[in-house]
Amino acid sequence: MESMFCCQLRAILRASAEGNVRVMFPMVATLDELKRAKSVLERCKAELKAEGVAYDENIKVGVMIETPAAVLIADLLAAECDFFSIGTNDLVQYIMAADRANIKVSHLYNPYSEAVIRAIRMAIQSAQSAGIECSMCGELASDSSAVEMLLEAGLRKFSVNTGSIAKIKYTITKTKTKTN
Repeated sequence: MESMFCCQLRAILRASAEGNVRVMFPMVATLDELKRAKSVLERCKAELKAEGVAYDENIKVGVMIETPAAVLIADLLAAECDFFSIGTNDLVQYIMAADRANIKVSHLYNPYSEAVIRAIRMAIQSAQSAGIECSMCGELASDSSAVEMLLEAGLRKFSVNTGSIAKIKYTITKTKTKTN
């Protein structure tokens, strides 16, 4: 399994020589996981350097905040990262213990639950305290009714589907105008 991971990391590193590329580790639940992944990344960098293969030596490394464990240790993760991306679809599912595709529990899947909102605020605050970038992806990032709350929480980067770009840009502009 690690050989496949190395192959993927080496490909990402090679691509970084051609433009703005970053490494983001998904489903992180422990600080040790992140440190081990970063160690493998450093080993891949060393291999490429020894082979004379170009890559961005300062490639940014981040994590997807999508597990409750990652939220609870976000301050520790932030100290090891250049950025966070909050993955709302999985985060909501894991916090609410509800699969949105399972009809028996999908009614519990609520991105506006107090637990989810608190988790999002905690992750954003940890990123801000560490001075790292924090973005959001997933359905909540594309929900214009969430924009004001997310901006108030300190979120400044939204990753949305192409069909939502204009709506979210308009909502952000309208919200900023309203608060100024």
